[in-house]
Amino acid sequence: MSSTAKIDPETRDKLLTRPDVILDDPDLMRALVSATEAARGDNIVDMRGMAMQRLESRLDRLENLHRSVIAAAYDSISGTNQIHRAVLKLLDPDTFEGFVTGLGSDVAQILRVEAIHLVLESAQGDEAATLGRLGDVLRVMGPGFVQTYISRGDTGRQVVLRQLRHAGADIYGAKAGRVRSEACMVLDLGTGRAPALLVIGSGDAKQFSPQQGTDLLAFFAGVFERTMRQWLKRA
Repeated sequence: MSSTAKIDPETRDKLLTRPDVILDDPDLMRALVSATEAARGDNIVDMRGMAMQRLESRLDRLENLHRSVIAAAYDSISGTNQIHRAVLKLLDPDTFEGFVTGLGSDVAQILRVEAIHLVLESAQGDEAATLGRLGDVLRVMGPGFVQTYISRGDTGRQVVLRQLRHAGADIYGAKAGRVRSEACMVLDLGTGRAPALLVIGSGDAKQFSPQQGTDLLAFFAGVFERTMRQWLKRA
């Protein structure tokens, strides 16, 4: 003797009219498959059910990959927009002082970083003192500093990204304790001039790491050094 569970007539009519409602709901489909397997007993192997489980697993992996690709694309677009806005801000000032000091204010805010510093090498104390009056953004160091700083674990690259346990106070000053990662960009300021360095420090340890791409920062550094050369020609 068998019995059939009663379904509310209205619900039954809706399901018969729209069976895709069940097919599109993974939880309902799993419940139906589990009920079917339970009715068949443990001695019957449902090959179709096993195939469905494998397909569901593959679908879950594809969906996760899809989300990862979308997230990476969004981050890339967001990063590109940030750099473009920062470049436009670099071109705004009509004085050299505004160009340099703007790095530590407007540009730093756009890039969402703790600090940006321009490092210049100089062997002349008077020149260092003159340049030092341009603001906290500028750092004037002795000859050879740029190569020594950039080669701490990395050599031969224009842009170096790294995470920091202890940021140097010679670069970041009072903000050194808040900096957890940095991007270092070597600048070519023209024939006869010592190398320079643009350093960006972030409080986020994951913002700059060696595994990340450097194309956008290389572009930013290229725009900066070309603009800097024009200012130096006018000086």
